[in-house]
Amino acid sequence: MKTLIYSSAFSLLFLAACSNGSNKTQTTALSDSTATKTVVTEPSEKGASTSELLSSYLKLKNALTADNDKDAATAGNEMVTAFANFDKKALTPEQDKAYTDIYDDGKEHAEHIGANAGNIAHQREHFDMLSKDMYDLVKLLGTGQLVYVDHCPMYNKNKGAIWLSEVKDIKNPYLGKAMPTCGTVKEELK
Repeated sequence: MKTLIYSSAFSLLFLAACSNGSNKTQTTALSDSTATKTVVTEPSEKGASTSELLSSYLKLKNALTADNDKDAATAGNEMVTAFANFDKKALTPEQDKAYTDIYDDGKEHAEHIGANAGNIAHQREHFDMLSKDMYDLVKLLGTGQLVYVDHCPMYNKNKGAIWLSEVKDIKNPYLGKAMPTCGTVKEELK
């Protein structure tokens, strides 16, 4: 019985010490400017690091919404550059691995979109897959802004497709001017 009491007391003491240690680390992190950068950077800088990618993605989405294959190609090429400029230094090893998977697929889709001015149907096929990659990227790293996840139920022979949007109003990039408001908001991401 004494052993059980001592074990319980030791466990509580250990947990209290661990708890105090983590608070101490946070306090230290707040007083040290370098550590503060790391602690505060996690959500905000990661969102900032995705901003160039998200910005070029939204240009692409808006070009497809307007049925403008040339602007879509330009935005696709901007995304290729944004993928190349992405700074992975702040990522954890798990995030780095997930980002690498997204990067490989996303860059390829952006390249196809950039290389296919004049073939908006092909651009939209790659935009469908790129949108899934961007959704995964935003879920993984966040953004510096509110983003809506929209869904078009009719695209791809009624299989449907998602896209990210900076506005709550539906502006469908898959059906363009033919059906600009087809779709619904499925989710909000930050």
